[in-house]
Amino acid sequence: MSKSLLYGATKVDETNSAYSAIASLEQFQWKNRVIVIFADRDNARAARQENQLLADRPALEERDIVMLKIGNGSVRLLFGAGQGLDADAIAAELEAPEAGEFAAHLVGKDGTVKLKVSEPVSNGELFAIIDSMPVRAAEAFADQKRDDSP
Repeated sequence: MSKSLLYGATKVDETNSAYSAIASLEQFQWKNRVIVIFADRDNARAARQENQLLADRPALEERDIVMLKIGNGSVRLLFGAGQGLDADAIAAELEAPEAGEFAAHLVGKDGTVKLKVSEPVSNGELFAIIDSMPVRAAEAFADQKRDDSP
Protein backbone atom coordinates (compact mmCIF):
# COMPACT_ATOMS: atom_id res chain seq x y z
CA MET A 1 0.00 0.00 0.00
CA SER A 2 1.27 3.42 -0.89
CA LYS A 3 0.59 6.18 1.59
CA SER A 4 2.08 9.63 1.68
CA LEU A 5 1.48 11.78 4.71
CA LEU A 6 2.28 15.35 3.72
CA TYR A 7 1.35 16.88 7.05
CA GLY A 8 3.75 18.38 9.51
CA ALA A 9 6.03 20.68 7.54
CA THR A 10 7.45 23.34 9.81
CA LYS A 11 8.23 25.69 6.94
CA VAL A 12 6.17 25.81 3.79
CA ASP A 13 8.20 25.99 0.60
CA GLU A 14 5.76 27.75 -1.73
CA THR A 15 7.75 26.58 -4.75
CA ASN A 16 7.06 22.96 -3.76
CA SER A 17 3.74 21.92 -5.30
CA ALA A 18 3.14 19.53 -2.40
CA TYR A 19 2.44 22.57 -0.22
CA SER A 20 0.55 24.72 -2.72
CA ALA A 21 -3.18 25.23 -2.27
CA ILE A 22 -5.33 23.30 -4.71
CA ALA A 23 -6.91 26.07 -6.83
CA SER A 24 -9.73 23.88 -8.18
CA LEU A 25 -10.94 23.32 -4.61
CA GLU A 26 -10.58 26.96 -3.54
CA GLN A 27 -14.28 27.26 -2.58
CA PHE A 28 -13.58 24.96 0.40
CA GLN A 29 -10.45 26.71 1.68
CA TRP A 30 -10.68 27.63 5.38
CA LYS A 31 -14.23 26.16 5.52
CA ASN A 32 -13.91 22.44 4.81
CA ARG A 33 -11.51 19.55 4.63
CA VAL A 34 -11.97 17.68 1.37
CA ILE A 35 -11.62 13.98 0.74
CA VAL A 36 -11.27 13.23 -2.96
CA ILE A 37 -11.73 9.62 -4.04
CA PHE A 38 -10.50 8.76 -7.53
CA ALA A 39 -11.89 5.67 -9.22
CA ASP A 40 -13.66 4.44 -12.29
CA ARG A 41 -17.20 3.15 -11.89
CA ASP A 42 -16.57 -0.42 -10.81
CA ASN A 43 -13.61 -0.02 -8.48
CA ALA A 44 -14.17 -2.11 -5.34
CA ARG A 45 -11.57 -0.18 -3.30
CA ALA A 46 -13.33 3.10 -4.04
CA ALA A 47 -16.70 1.63 -3.07
CA ARG A 48 -15.21 0.26 0.17
CA GLN A 49 -13.64 3.64 1.03
CA GLU A 50 -16.83 5.52 0.21
CA ASN A 51 -19.10 3.20 2.22
CA GLN A 52 -16.73 3.06 5.17
CA LEU A 53 -16.51 6.85 5.46
CA LEU A 54 -20.21 7.45 4.89
CA ALA A 55 -21.02 5.00 7.69
CA ASP A 56 -19.84 7.67 10.15
CA ARG A 57 -21.57 10.80 8.90
CA PRO A 58 -21.54 12.53 12.31
CA ALA A 59 -17.72 12.30 12.39
CA LEU A 60 -17.51 13.69 8.85
CA GLU A 61 -19.78 16.57 9.80
CA GLU A 62 -17.91 17.26 13.05
CA ARG A 63 -14.67 17.58 11.09
CA ASP A 64 -16.20 19.80 8.37
CA ILE A 65 -15.52 17.23 5.65
CA VAL A 66 -16.71 17.38 2.06
CA MET A 67 -16.34 14.12 0.14
CA LEU A 68 -15.98 14.02 -3.64
CA LYS A 69 -15.69 11.11 -6.04
CA ILE A 70 -13.92 11.75 -9.35
CA GLY A 71 -14.26 9.28 -12.17
CA ASN A 72 -14.94 9.14 -15.88
CA GLY A 73 -14.51 12.90 -16.20
CA SER A 74 -17.16 13.85 -13.66
CA VAL A 75 -17.40 14.91 -10.02
CA ARG A 76 -19.93 13.33 -7.70
CA LEU A 77 -20.56 15.02 -4.35
CA LEU A 78 -20.81 12.22 -1.76
CA PHE A 79 -21.02 14.29 1.44
CA GLY A 80 -21.28 18.01 2.12
CA ALA A 81 -21.97 20.83 -0.30
CA GLY A 82 -20.08 22.29 -3.23
CA GLN A 83 -20.80 23.66 -6.67
CA GLY A 84 -19.23 24.19 -10.06
CA LEU A 85 -16.47 21.63 -9.55
CA ASP A 86 -14.29 20.70 -12.53
CA ALA A 87 -13.28 17.02 -12.49
CA ASP A 88 -10.45 17.51 -14.99
CA ALA A 89 -8.93 20.43 -13.07
CA ILE A 90 -9.09 18.55 -9.75
CA ALA A 91 -7.63 15.41 -11.36
CA ALA A 92 -4.79 17.41 -12.90
CA GLU A 93 -3.90 19.28 -9.71
CA LEU A 94 -4.04 16.18 -7.51
CA GLU A 95 -2.27 14.02 -10.09
CA ALA A 96 -5.07 11.45 -10.42
CA PRO A 97 -4.05 7.81 -10.77
CA GLU A 98 -4.15 5.84 -14.01
CA ALA A 99 -7.58 4.77 -15.28
CA GLY A 100 -8.90 1.83 -13.25
CA GLU A 101 -6.73 2.64 -10.22
CA PHE A 102 -7.83 3.90 -6.81
CA ALA A 103 -6.48 6.86 -4.89
CA ALA A 104 -7.80 9.07 -2.12
CA HIS A 105 -6.51 12.49 -1.10
CA LEU A 106 -7.19 14.51 2.02
CA VAL A 107 -7.02 18.27 1.45
CA GLY A 108 -6.83 20.36 4.61
CA LYS A 109 -8.67 23.58 5.34
CA ASP A 110 -5.55 25.45 4.25
CA GLY A 111 -6.07 23.98 0.77
CA THR A 112 -2.99 21.74 0.75
CA VAL A 113 -2.83 17.97 0.37
CA LYS A 114 -2.31 16.28 3.74
CA LEU A 115 -2.60 12.62 2.78
CA LYS A 116 -2.46 10.51 -0.39
CA VAL A 117 -3.31 6.80 -0.31
CA SER A 118 -3.56 4.10 -2.95
CA GLU A 119 -5.55 1.75 -0.69
CA PRO A 120 -8.58 2.58 1.46
CA VAL A 121 -7.72 4.11 4.82
CA SER A 122 -9.70 3.30 7.97
CA ASN A 123 -11.94 5.93 9.53
CA GLY A 124 -9.93 5.72 12.74
CA GLU A 125 -6.64 6.38 10.97
CA LEU A 126 -8.06 9.19 8.85
CA PHE A 127 -9.76 10.91 11.78
CA ALA A 128 -6.60 10.56 13.92
CA ILE A 129 -4.61 12.32 11.19
CA ILE A 130 -7.20 15.10 10.95
CA ASP A 131 -7.48 15.44 14.73
CA SER A 132 -3.69 15.86 15.02
CA MET A 133 -3.68 18.88 12.69
CA PRO A 134 -3.19 22.31 14.29
CA VAL A 135 -6.36 23.80 12.75
CA ARG A 136 -8.45 20.87 14.03
CA ALA A 137 -6.85 21.14 17.48
CA ALA A 138 -7.78 24.83 17.59
CA GLU A 139 -11.36 23.96 16.58
CA ALA A 140 -11.61 21.31 19.30
CA PHE A 141 -10.21 23.76 21.87
CA ALA A 142 -12.75 26.43 20.84
CA ASP A 143 -15.58 23.88 21.03
CA GLN A 144 -14.42 22.80 24.51
CA LYS A 145 -14.31 26.41 25.73
CA ARG A 146 -17.85 26.97 24.42
CA ASP A 147 -19.05 23.84 26.21
CA ASP A 148 -17.36 24.90 29.45
CA SER A 149 -18.74 28.44 29.50
CA PRO A 150 -21.63 29.10 31.93
